[in-house]
Amino acid sequence: MIVVKNVRILGGEPADLRIDQGVIAEIGQGLSGGEEIDGGGAVALPGLVDLHTHLREPGREDAETVQTGTRSAARGGYTAVHAMANTSPVADTAGVVEQVWRLGREFGHCDVHPVGAVTVGLEGRQLAELGAMADSAARVRVFSDDGRCVDDAVLMRRALEYVKAFDGVVAQHAQEPRLTEGAQMNEGVVSGRLGLTGWPAVAEEAIIARDCLLAAHVGSRLHICHVSTAGSVDIIRWAKSKGWDVTAEVTPHHLLLTDDLVEDSPVGAYNPIYKVNPPLRTRADVEALRAALADGTIDIVATDHAPHPVEDKETEWSAAAMGMVGLETALSVVQEAMVETGLLDWAGVAQRMSVVPARIGRLTGQGQPLEEGAPANITLYDPSARTVVDPSAFASKSRNTPYEGMTLPGRVVATFLRGRPTVLEGKLV
Repeated sequence: MIVVKNVRILGGEPADLRIDQGVIAEIGQGLSGGEEIDGGGAVALPGLVDLHTHLREPGREDAETVQTGTRSAARGGYTAVHAMANTSPVADTAGVVEQVWRLGREFGHCDVHPVGAVTVGLEGRQLAELGAMADSAARVRVFSDDGRCVDDAVLMRRALEYVKAFDGVVAQHAQEPRLTEGAQMNEGVVSGRLGLTGWPAVAEEAIIARDCLLAAHVGSRLHICHVSTAGSVDIIRWAKSKGWDVTAEVTPHHLLLTDDLVEDSPVGAYNPIYKVNPPLRTRADVEALRAALADGTIDIVATDHAPHPVEDKETEWSAAAMGMVGLETALSVVQEAMVETGLLDWAGVAQRMSVVPARIGRLTGQGQPLEEGAPANITLYDPSARTVVDPSAFASKSRNTPYEGMTLPGRVVATFLRGRPTVLEGKLV
């Protein structure tokens, strides 16, 4: 039995939480008994759920493993993550998704829910074993070729039709490949000055528009990964106005960073730390994404945690890998971009970083309100803290963060997974 003293549920009035046998047994004031942990007035949130994480195992254990990735997740306040399918071998069979699921259960710092590939080998030619992955021990409900777009409209339609049988969802990486051949960064004024091949917003928007229409046609669930443009927001808002079952995510970095950092940043021009897919966009896009997250057009925040070894990022821009790590800084970036700007309160953060992602992923026991009888998946967060980001202190195996040296607000104080502390006083247990 654990009593967590002096916490503020969703930023409300101080209270104590009694945790017993993995659930919240009692909420009140002046509770005692068992092991006592001082919450120090921290904000208590339901354990965070990430719908978009790259754990790299199997195949790229030099970048991340399930063990290091789930440690990183726990440090960031996450109690569940969805592991993307672009591993080696690709998670396109029941055997591979079960391997990832079992590794998650073994290391236990958070729940790991594998995402199944939509197509065999992510090659976009034939559907993967969607039904077998859904029926496997991993119970896969989210399918994505993330890193690549399912650009064949017929194949995308078939995938949307297939997942209806088990209430699955196709999560699309919206990138028209012909419009982004050789693309290096957002197409605009900065790319023109730097001489880098531009990545036009329409390459994302065209796929989103097509897939919203396809999802409506077959009556299936569609999820849009890492939305990055104001035009995409407009299309998703229109689709939702029709009552179509479309959800969308935005990453923390697309809520804060802009494409001018490629030209002018504290670490100099052409630094691949800012190279990401989809690319960083303009200030106008960032403002549109923030407004869309606030009004519910964009449903959730997902990290797109993309670890890479040093040699894959510390090279010339054109050869560098795309992606940033994000699990350990996500909540701080959301506080900076959304809470301190008055766009969201802590209840809104809980909805977008726990409740709704758990609902989209069809998870049980995650994303539940912090109330008596609920699973004790809890994140304690101190929004008053100020932390200089030091990637050498990350639990992740990789260090490719754009926030190095930046002072960000807030700090995860503790994380509880079904009542068991995985992080206490900011340190892994």
